[in-house]
Amino acid sequence: MKTIGAWLAAHPLRPALLSIGLILTLGAAAKYSGPAQLERDWFPYLGRTAHVELESDRFAVAPVTDWSYARDGVTGERYIEASYAFDELRAVWFMLEPQPGSQLAAHTLLLFEFEGDRLLGLTIEARREAHEDYSALHGVFNAFELAYVWGTARDLLVRRAVMLDHEVFLYPVAITDAQKRALLTRLLERTGALETRARYYNTITSNCTNELAKAAGFNWAPAYVLTGHADEYLFSRGVIPGDDFARAHARSDVTDFVQALNHAPAASFDAALLSELRRRWRAELTAPG
Repeated sequence: MKTIGAWLAAHPLRPALLSIGLILTLGAAAKYSGPAQLERDWFPYLGRTAHVELESDRFAVAPVTDWSYARDGVTGERYIEASYAFDELRAVWFMLEPQPGSQLAAHTLLLFEFEGDRLLGLTIEARREAHEDYSALHGVFNAFELAYVWGTARDLLVRRAVMLDHEVFLYPVAITDAQKRALLTRLLERTGALETRARYYNTITSNCTNELAKAAGFNWAPAYVLTGHADEYLFSRGVIPGDDFARAHARSDVTDFVQALNHAPAASFDAALLSELRRRWRAELTAPG
């Protein structure tokens, strides 16, 4: 068997090529292993860091994205502040957005429903710079910071169903009122921590789904990495209610409804969406326990 020295001596360019490769590897490692940053030239949608004011009985978060979209792109950029009392929290909805071309990958987010048919959403994403495209492979090596983006339901759903032309599925989350409040509180706390100390996104350990699972106190599961099956896994655990996953999955498809609702007045979006969701999930939402 040839030694490494013999292999290198067999061709005069091999040492140089090996040195170049080592330099590039070390340079990449230095980039990915350095501290996460709060200030970069961020992609516009991910450019603002949310500020949270958290009290024992209520909270406020800003900015909340409330952008508008059409098929050909962004039509308006608006930010608002959201303020709610915790005792106004009524329900939690889980959204799954399959990624085209793969049955294993999906983006997930949560919508929190409050008294008066009001919705507040949270999407956890890789915080890309303006020149960057998302890559799951690069995300394994800390190529992106982590972003907690709070937004209106209209922004978060229309962006996906209309501008990106992706499928959107919405499921009710069957947890207790105490668990809903604890989940929301933990996510607000994690948002507040990101305002002063950046963290890395990681495709395996800190992605859109397992960040939510950690906040919910769930144990690790493969579906938190293979996120395209997150809804089926949550259904198997009883977190998504129903007696048959295929029927629940079909019922949860709100793609066409959201696309049509984009033409309605923005102020009526939450109430119209919740009315449709309650109609579809009436039996599960009224089941005892």
